[in-house]
Amino acid sequence: MTQQLPELMTAIEISEFGGPDVLKPTKVSLPELRHDEVLIKVAAAGVNRPDIMQRTGMYPAPKGVSKLPGLEVAGEIVAFGSSLAEKNKTSLNIGDQVVALVAGGGYAEYCAAPALQCLPVPKGLSMEEAAGLPETFFTVWSNVFDRGGLQAGESFLVHGGTSGIGTTAIQLAKAFGATVITTSGSEEKANFCVDLGADLAINYKTHDFAEEVRKFTEGKGVNLLLDMIAGDYMKRNFISMAVEGRIVMIAVQRGPKVKVNVLPIMLKRLTFTGSTLRARETSFKAEIAQNLLTKVWPLIEDGTVKPVISKIFPATDAAEAHRYLESGKSIGKTILKF
Repeated sequence: MTQQLPELMTAIEISEFGGPDVLKPTKVSLPELRHDEVLIKVAAAGVNRPDIMQRTGMYPAPKGVSKLPGLEVAGEIVAFGSSLAEKNKTSLNIGDQVVALVAGGGYAEYCAAPALQCLPVPKGLSMEEAAGLPETFFTVWSNVFDRGGLQAGESFLVHGGTSGIGTTAIQLAKAFGATVITTSGSEEKANFCVDLGADLAINYKTHDFAEEVRKFTEGKGVNLLLDMIAGDYMKRNFISMAVEGRIVMIAVQRGPKVKVNVLPIMLKRLTFTGSTLRARETSFKAEIAQNLLTKVWPLIEDGTVKPVISKIFPATDAAEAHRYLESGKSIGKTILKF
């Protein structure tokens, strides 16, 4: 059974590659569902830096994916794809309130999402709060705990502590027993990180983070580093690592190319790896979803971990939302409300 749906919906398209003003509200047809997808009536969508990269032409949507930006949504299921509807292969129901990780199409009134990438809206959260969960929580779980192997008692450094990734990583690493160090660009942001649970928050504009890490760890360095910066951070990243430490790279905000001495990788026996999530197969993301449901969702529902929302914009003001995120003023997630 499906609800009566409109023929057209409001969506935010990238009219051409460029600055925020290329984001234009428009009317388009509703997405066609693949057999294993659900249709979500979107209440809110998260704004992420990959959306900015897509807007500027640096991060195209994967083949076969909606060219509309938007990688995470919260809303209500209103329709099922053919195999789900005919064979009852899902525990989801029409009317369920869910969050979903998607590879594109989130900036719209309706969004198609693989059923296996949907999770229930955690109890006690608004739709706007819930919309800030999927992209960062899937990314952090996959890279910090699965790929990075963070264990209780280890030390963990995450750059960009007040970003969506940073605020999520601080809370999850602390909740699972790690000592947490982070960097940010002001004393206000550093203080926020400490209030959120960081054991040490370094203002990178006034302090050398590698030196502060050395002092805090008594020369041992950190066991795991989650890096979104790259560029000229790489030399100090290597310096900051403990013997047998692991570096996981998930973004390159200061550029992918750098000249650096790689000798520390050998001398410290470092593991240096990285990943992207958007183009990965549904089965991979489904496994992350189940880990989040069993291990993290209870922490959200009991208040141990919370989404940090910086600002909410009407969806038609997506250009302003992008300007805000690019300004560096945000602490936590930026959200579009439909």
